[in-house]
Amino acid sequence: MAGDAPVALDTDRGAALERGLAWLAATDHKKTAAKIALASIFFFGLSGLLALTMRAELAQPGLQFVSDHTYDELFTMHGSGMIYLFMTPAALGLGLYLVPLQVGASEIAAPRLALFGFWIYLCGGLTMYSGFLTDNGSGDATWTATIPLSNSTGSPGVGMDLWVIGVALAVLGSLLIAITILLTILRHRAPGMTMLRLPVFSWTMLATTFMVVASFPVLVVAMGLLLAERHLGGVFTGSTGSVAYQQLFWFYGHPVVYVMFFPFVGAVGEAVATFSRKRFFGYRALVVSLLFFTALSMAVWGHHMFITGAVKNQYYSLTSSILAVPAGIEYLDLIGTMIGGTILLRAPMLFALGFIAQFLIGGLTGIILASPPLDYHVNGSYFVVAHFHYTLFAGSLFGLLAGVHYWFPKATGAMLRERLAKASFWVLVLGANLTFFPMFILGYDGMPRRVADYEPRLGDLNLLSSIGAGVIAIGVVMVLANLVVSLHRKEPAGDDPWGAQTLEWWTTSPPPRDNFTSLPEITSHAPLLDLREREDEERGRRGRGAEIPA
Repeated sequence: MAGDAPVALDTDRGAALERGLAWLAATDHKKTAAKIALASIFFFGLSGLLALTMRAELAQPGLQFVSDHTYDELFTMHGSGMIYLFMTPAALGLGLYLVPLQVGASEIAAPRLALFGFWIYLCGGLTMYSGFLTDNGSGDATWTATIPLSNSTGSPGVGMDLWVIGVALAVLGSLLIAITILLTILRHRAPGMTMLRLPVFSWTMLATTFMVVASFPVLVVAMGLLLAERHLGGVFTGSTGSVAYQQLFWFYGHPVVYVMFFPFVGAVGEAVATFSRKRFFGYRALVVSLLFFTALSMAVWGHHMFITGAVKNQYYSLTSSILAVPAGIEYLDLIGTMIGGTILLRAPMLFALGFIAQFLIGGLTGIILASPPLDYHVNGSYFVVAHFHYTLFAGSLFGLLAGVHYWFPKATGAMLRERLAKASFWVLVLGANLTFFPMFILGYDGMPRRVADYEPRLGDLNLLSSIGAGVIAIGVVMVLANLVVSLHRKEPAGDDPWGAQTLEWWTTSPPPRDNFTSLPEITSHAPLLDLREREDEERGRRGRGAEIPA
């Protein structure tokens, strides 16, 4: 009998390997979204380690740990990883999981295309990071790869080529995933799910995918042209070539900011409505603002080029400033939803409130950067670094975490640990503001971006930012620990632990392969709330009927 044990062990391993391969090849949108989530967490970890290395270097003036060239590689790959490989895929992965559930579809449109998009994105990320294994190192021309920093003279070697190819692949993969989400919303809605009954999150995904389809192909083309420039020359030549490249890049580079913003507005909106025990306020106004925002986002890229003198500063300043109008409507809707509600401060709601408060700082400082005279002063300084970290980390990441904490019970059937979740929220709030707010002051005082050394008078604020980065790392570890512990020791969540309003909470937790076995009547963007209101009304009628004497 003892001799049978190795055979049984080998059989178990073979079965586990077979299940693993089947999972990797599965086309179920929920499994594809899970693969995107795991890959994006992996790239977030790598990019976060690069950020910690940079902040360790910047804790004191002078060069402590890395050379100037290595520092160039660090900030290039940190920014590239966070934008191309983490925040954008995470936003689209959230939509890939939830949109079919929210619109009552049994599957994503073109599921094989979505899976192919994931593999293209993953290959792109691995290609980008493989530059560290080459003799010349990784890409070192910033995440924007502006000419002449990124041509064969500015960044010689195969590492930069791998960066260019990796970016093209990662962006192409995200584009393919977005197409499947867009097609699902347009063609696979359940009976009764009209466009003006789409949940708030699905509307934000619709706006997001419109921007992806319009702008992401331009960057894929730009990367192809950049690769040709590096090896053949004559594509981007002289000062006009640099401007031409910037026009192509920023036509992608500004809409992608909203690709990394809109889905998390939707996630926050769903959480705020659920935990305020109210119907979402200003639903139609939100829809109009999203569509206006989407259209306008394609007309503001030139504000990144004020200092080139090659764009109409007045026009781009005007369009950039007008963005405050739809953004203000979205904020008003979120706040209006809470007014008069019965607010429950569960962990998803805390992260939603953190998003609302901190993204506001990023948005208001964006208005400053939309003014050419003010932009001239802070362009290329740490003020800009603070601005986009308040939008993407203190803002969008908190929105993402609101969504993770809100939908984790639906995806896994298990509850996250509430105390640990709330503790991680406060640690991340402290870390984010300790890290990024001093950067506004540093930038105003003249500290340039992308430097490994600086004047000694700026040392105290840099040390404060570096301490804050360490606090952020602790908060991130707490979030990851919560995910692992909650999956390992499951506390059953039930199908709808929050008393939510949208269709994904109608099905089981986690959802079955085909998502639904039945659907309720859909009469608004909050069908489960409609159902509860009808049941309450029916109970009320019965109660009143019982009081009437025979």
